Parts: sequence; structure tokens; C-alpha cells
Amino acid sequence: MKQILVRGDVVTMNPTRDVLVGGAVVFDEDGIVAVGSTSALLAEHTDAQVHDVSGCVVTPGMVNAHQHHTGDPLVRSCIPDLLPPGAAIFEWAVPIHAAHTPADDEVAATITALESLRNGVTTVIEAGTVAHPEWVAAGMSAAGVRGTIGVWGWDIEVGPFAAPCDEVLDRQRAVVSQFPAGGLIEGWVTLVGHDLASDALLAGASDLARELGTSMTMHLSPTSSDPERYLERTGRRPVVHLDALGALGPHLLLAHGVWLDDDEVDLVLSSGTAIAYCPWAYLRLGQGVTVAGRHAEIVERGGRVALGCDASNAGDTGDILRAAAAAAGIARDRRLLPEQFGAHQAFELATIAGAEAVGMADRVGSLEPGKQADIVVHRASGWGWSPRGDVGLQLVWGTDGRSVSDVWVGGRQVIADGRSTQVDEDALYAAAADAQRSLLDRTGIQVPHVWPHIPSA
Repeated sequence: MKQILVRGDVVTMNPTRDVLVGGAVVFDEDGIVAVGSTSALLAEHTDAQVHDVSGCVVTPGMVNAHQHHTGDPLVRSCIPDLLPPGAAIFEWAVPIHAAHTPADDEVAATITALESLRNGVTTVIEAGTVAHPEWVAAGMSAAGVRGTIGVWGWDIEVGPFAAPCDEVLDRQRAVVSQFPAGGLIEGWVTLVGHDLASDALLAGASDLARELGTSMTMHLSPTSSDPERYLERTGRRPVVHLDALGALGPHLLLAHGVWLDDDEVDLVLSSGTAIAYCPWAYLRLGQGVTVAGRHAEIVERGGRVALGCDASNAGDTGDILRAAAAAAGIARDRRLLPEQFGAHQAFELATIAGAEAVGMADRVGSLEPGKQADIVVHRASGWGWSPRGDVGLQLVWGTDGRSVSDVWVGGRQVIADGRSTQVDEDALYAAAADAQRSLLDRTGIQVPHVWPHIPSA
């Protein structure tokens, strides 16, 4: 059945970035049918279900290019801030991931998907730390989000779900086969990355992604430790080494890419390799993005960059509008260039440019006929919107995901008036609390409280 959103301000993100004031979008489950004048499209599509979004802003669904679906969502705001480098991962995150059951994976993924949708994020790229992909896919599908799925990929000697190179590649192949391209959830080749993979695995995973016609993602250089370790082991910086292995290319999405030197930036650009930029994670963890980050330069030189939110104890919320504001603020302040990289360019990274970076711009990222009907309606009645000004400035600087009221993915409404139409939210929150208690008991981890917590009647 066709549906039509009418009388909203439609931010199309089409090639000319048209904003249709009081415009309309016609769509069904096969995609967007038309975008244009409310009066003309109402007259032409008399059989469509009408949604009056007067006073609202309508945007494409946003893209989160790097999000951990498991582990952190069940221990949100539990890992302390004041830890030395690496401790949050190896003393907290790794034991928590190791203790995850299939049911934990599904609950965590459902939470991640629901939070994303409620913030207007309709496409989520899983970050490569999943033990039970079919359970994670079930959670994502239950909430109704679009995204990718992978499986743990590292061949180190000790670590949860580590395995020899050939076994890791077999797992990757199986996931891509189970979740083929074109579905709501599709399989990607996913490695942990950093310095936690052999050269055989790095090259083999890249070859596998090319062979299967899919994409690949891995972590690299959020801090200075990856360059230091690669130089020590190989005599080359990480991106230079990946280039020597033949692993760079348009199929590859590198998560982070904060500590890149001139040669590495040039290789990222010349190879068409994409970067998932998670600014809040670097600020939260003190990883040096204001010292070393060059993401704005990469964008301005024609590079492929998308925004990400990372993990629930790093970026903390799956809200790409917050990430867009941070990305623009860092770019402008770090370089003392207030005339470059503003809100409009940041919102492009959240939508059409982000979709291109993850290889999905033919399907999502803009409101154009033929694209998938991934659509977000923002309430424009709060103080951040009143009185109304430039819509790009208000989307990035004046609001965040809390302005989202309604979301469609693939033409199906998954959020209505701020609540899920697919998931019993109260039951999900209760299940998450139970899962957290059980998970912490199994790991033996005690969550410290900086301020005394005193029970009171």
C-alpha cells in the first residue's frame, strides 16, 4: 500500500540538496515513488495512506558506519572513565564479550537497533565483535533496522572466539552466504583489526570480500599504538602495510583512522578506502582526535568518510546527529577554520556521503524516487527549532536524535510517535537488566561507583 507524507519540510539530500518546504514524499515497501509538491502528489496518489507532518522536518534515514551491537550495550556506563589506555578493552570489554551467550547477543543487538531507530538511524554497520551472528541478526530484524552483520575475526593466540586464519575466513564466508546482499541484513567480512591479525588473515579477508562481492570492515589507528606496533613488527605504518598486502580498496571500511600520517592519507584517498569516523569515542576515551585527526581534510580532498558511534562505553549513544555536531566542531576548532566544514557538510556525512562510504548510496542516504523508503520525521516544535532558521544548522547544531518522532525502514513504520511499533520496549528493558546482572555475575566484574550509592527507602 502506498503512503504519503505531506506538508513537511523535506530535506532530500539529492544532488542539488533541495529542501521542499511543505513538500511530500510518496512511498511503499518497494521504495520511494515520488518526492515533490504536496498538492500535486495528493492529487496524483489518491489511494495513498496520508500522514500529515505539518511543521515537521523530513529527512533520509541516517547511517551509522561503526557500532558495536554486543558486549557494551548490556554494561552501558559501567566501564569507568579514569582508566589507563587499553584497560577498558582488555580488563572490561574482552571478558564481557567472552561471557556473552547467544541470548545476550540478541538482547544487546535489539537494544542497539531500537536505540538507533529512535535516533533516526536506519542503517547500522556492525563493528566486528559478534559471536552469534544469527542471534544478532534476529535482534536487528525484530526492531526493523537495516544493517550489516559479521563475526569475530582475529587469529591471535589468546582471545574470545579467536581461531586459526583458515577457520576465521571460513566463518566469514558462512556469514556472508547466510545473509546475502540485498536483504535488510547483509553479511560483511569483519575483522577486529588493530594489530590483532596475521598478514595472512588481513590479505585473505580482503581477497574474500572481493571474491564475494561484499564489503569488509576493521579497526585501525584510533590511538598511536597501532602505528607504533606496526612499525615495530613490519617497519611500516598500518595503512602502508595494508597497501603492501593488497588489502586497501573501495571494499574496505576502516574504523577510526585517527592517527594517519601524510603517506597514509594519500593511500586512503588514492585507493578509495573508506573511513568510519566516531568523534565522540575519541573525545570520551582521550585518544587524540584533536591532536591527530585529519578526517575533515580527507573529506575535503574527496575521500569517503561516514560517521559512527562505536560502543556504549565510548560513543555512548547511537545518535548520529550528535556525532555530526562533534565532527563539525572538531574540524572547525582544531584547524581554526570557521569558514570550512560546517553543519551542512556534517549532515552529508550522516546521510548521502555516509551511504556512499559504506557502499549503499544506490539504496539509501537520500529521498529520491527509486531509493529505499528509509525516512525520518523530526518534530520541529522544541526550543532548538523555535523560531525556525536554516534547516541544516538546526539539524546539526540545534537538535539531536530526541527530536525524532517517526521512522520508516523499507517502507515499514518502525517508530511511531517516539515508540517502537515492532518491539515491546518495557519487556526489552527488563530483559536487558536481567541480562546485565547475569553477565556481571559470570564475569565477576564489580561496577565501581565514583559517588557513594546509598540505598534508601
